[in-house]
Amino acid sequence: MKQTTITLALTTIAFAGITPSVSAESTTGFENARRPISNPTLFDLALPTTNLHPIYAHHGLPDRVSLAGGGTLPLGGDLDVYALQFEFAINERLSIVATKDGYVDIDDTTFNALGFDSGFANLGAGLKYAFILDPASSTVVSGTATFELPTGNSDVFQGQGDGAVNLIVSGLKLIDEWQFAGAVGTQIPFSDEQATNIFMSAHASYDLCDWFIPLVEINWFHVVNSGNGGNLFSPVTNLVTFEGNDFFNIGAANAGENRDLITAAIGFRSRITDKVQAGIAYEFPLTNDQNSLWDDRFTLDIVWTF
Repeated sequence: MKQTTITLALTTIAFAGITPSVSAESTTGFENARRPISNPTLFDLALPTTNLHPIYAHHGLPDRVSLAGGGTLPLGGDLDVYALQFEFAINERLSIVATKDGYVDIDDTTFNALGFDSGFANLGAGLKYAFILDPASSTVVSGTATFELPTGNSDVFQGQGDGAVNLIVSGLKLIDEWQFAGAVGTQIPFSDEQATNIFMSAHASYDLCDWFIPLVEINWFHVVNSGNGGNLFSPVTNLVTFEGNDFFNIGAANAGENRDLITAAIGFRSRITDKVQAGIAYEFPLTNDQNSLWDDRFTLDIVWTF
C-alpha cells in the first residue's frame, strides 16, 4: 500500500509537469544562459529554446535632429513599444523564431515633426540553427535567417517597401558565473526604397545571485547603402541625415552622412524561477544623439522558457 501510494504520487507530479527528475534543459550545460536585453529584434540568444518573450520599451527622442545641408529640426518626445516574441525549438539545434511584432505609440513634442503616430509594427520570423552546440564547454554558435514583412502601419515607419531579410550569426559562451554573447548580421531590403544595414552586438554578464545578474551590452549599427524612399513616410524623413537602425528603416536618402550609431546598455536580469527571468536595461547613444532617433531607452522584458 505504501509503495502504491508513492508510485501514484510520483505519477501525479510527472503529469503536473514538475517531475522530480532534472529537466533536459538543466543537464545541457546551458541552464544559466540568459537572453540579451538590448537590440531585441536582432540580438537573440544563440541557444535554441522554446520560450515566450514579452517586451516593453520606452524610447526617448532627441531634442533636435540634424538635417541635410546643415541645421537641425526640433523634435523631442518619446515612443513606447509593446511586443511579444516567441521561439519554438524543433530539436536541440533548430528553432522557429518570431522576432518582430507589436504596437508602437509615438509622441514627439514638436508639431508632429516627423509624422509620428501610433500603429502596428511589421511582422518578422524565421529559423535559427546551432552549427556548434557543445555542452561540455557551454559554447554555441548559431545562424539565423528571418524575413520582415511590410505588414505594419506607415504612421510608425512600418508597412512600406517590399520587406527585408535579416541574416545573423550569433554566439554564446558560459564560463563559471560569466556569460559572453555576441552577434553580427545584415539587414537586406527587397527594394531600394530602404537602407541596407549591418550590425554588431556584444553582451557580458555575471551571475552574482538569482535576483541580481548585472549585464552590459554594446550595439553598433552601420548604413551600407542609403535608401531611396523619397517621401516614403514623411517629407521630413528624407531630409534627415541618419537611419532608424534597430527597429525602423525609414529609407532616408541622406543617411550616408551619419552612417554609424553606437549604443551602450547597462542593466540586470533576475531569475524568478528556473523557467522565468525578468530583465531591465537602460540604453543610451555613444554617438551624437542629433544624428539619430536616440536620446535614451528603457527596456523591460520577461523570458519564460518551457
